[in-house]
Amino acid sequence: MKLKNKIHLGTSVLLVVIVVLMNTAIYFAAAFMLKEADVERAAADAARVAGGVSNPAASVASSDLLRAYAPANGMVRIILPDGTVDGVAVSPDASELRSHEASFQKGEKRTVIRDNSGASYARVVLPVIWRGGEVASLELWENLQATERILNILSGVLLVASLIAVVPAVISARVLGAVISNPVENMTETMRRIRKSGTHERIATDSSRHDELQDMALTFNDMMDLLEENYRKQEAFVQNASHELKTPLTVVESYAHLLKRRGRERPELFDESVEAIYEEAIRMKELTQQLLALVRSGEQWDIKAEAIDVAALVQETADSFRQAYKRYVCVQIIESVTLYTDRSKLRQLLFIFLDNARKYSEKEILIEVRKSEIRVADQGIGIPATDLSKIFDRFYRVDRARSRKTGGFGLGLALARELADALGAVVRIESEEGKGTIVILTLSEFSSSPAILKEKREEEA
Repeated sequence: MKLKNKIHLGTSVLLVVIVVLMNTAIYFAAAFMLKEADVERAAADAARVAGGVSNPAASVASSDLLRAYAPANGMVRIILPDGTVDGVAVSPDASELRSHEASFQKGEKRTVIRDNSGASYARVVLPVIWRGGEVASLELWENLQATERILNILSGVLLVASLIAVVPAVISARVLGAVISNPVENMTETMRRIRKSGTHERIATDSSRHDELQDMALTFNDMMDLLEENYRKQEAFVQNASHELKTPLTVVESYAHLLKRRGRERPELFDESVEAIYEEAIRMKELTQQLLALVRSGEQWDIKAEAIDVAALVQETADSFRQAYKRYVCVQIIESVTLYTDRSKLRQLLFIFLDNARKYSEKEILIEVRKSEIRVADQGIGIPATDLSKIFDRFYRVDRARSRKTGGFGLGLALARELADALGAVVRIESEEGKGTIVILTLSEFSSSPAILKEKREEEA
């Protein structure tokens, strides 16, 4: 069953049940109160009759005496202790009451009785002093025709009121179901079209609406924007990765083919081919490692936080880099600080910056430590201002020919940004073409990285 039909059916049934229960309660409450009032009135009439006929004279006939007190639409009679009737007065419209069995009862009794014809009567029995001081029962019957007529009118009014209340409510429930389900159906239909066409279609929104359905549509559109952006980046990523792997594979294939055709005839080609194949294999290995590192999200980084002396770590990293690449790195400690961060990840981040400085500058590399800020500066070719906003994009390279020569893939700074985000750090780059580049890494003294904070809290506990 569709959602709109469920809403329509559920709301309608609930409303009908509520209206029926409410009107039934009203009807029975009114019937109870009206009949109680009629019984009270009949009891008062019976008491008045009892006072008037108590201990009558022997010369007065019982029926003649009671006739003066007979109700307009009912019966009054005297029942002796032996069950015989000593006088009865019945109105013309209630002659059938004579057939009711007479029984002597002690004390007072009040009841509402419905006879075989369907008419309701209030019956009141009172003790009365009869002739010779004998105690008899005075039985008074009064027709409740007026009350029945009122209850019939009330039932008709309640029925009409129920229809007047239920019909518009059922219609409104149908409209409500459509209002709620239509956006969902539109979203579902949009998803079907997206699945068939492969496009990133949006749902039409109404800025004048401010409800959950509008929020759902806006959220869906935001999700589609994100999916489209991620799809675009993924497509570009795959294309760039394919492009980057194509060149070394082509080189390996070419030299392998050369060795296959002429390697035995010309031994001098062997060393050249093996060296070229080895270099391209190393390049593919580095590219693959960087790609695997970049596919990890920030939450998946294995952060192991500890107290780090920033100056000592920078000096240690510079010494290792100098030993590995035989390049001079000048370290200036202006002001140091101890931070709570991941040693290996921060060291890896610094190696990325130093490696970029090495590739694009032949002069010395300068590292400055200013409390929680680390600056890595080179005097190389610099970065054009138009490219600064793109240098953290994957596979983006300012000068592709030069990057190819130096072995870069355009992945280093993208990886650096991922590492910085994992450490709760901020990376920004200042550069002037032809004069050099400065990478500024700002580490928070109280890192905002969730992983680091969690690790710190666990150690403190």
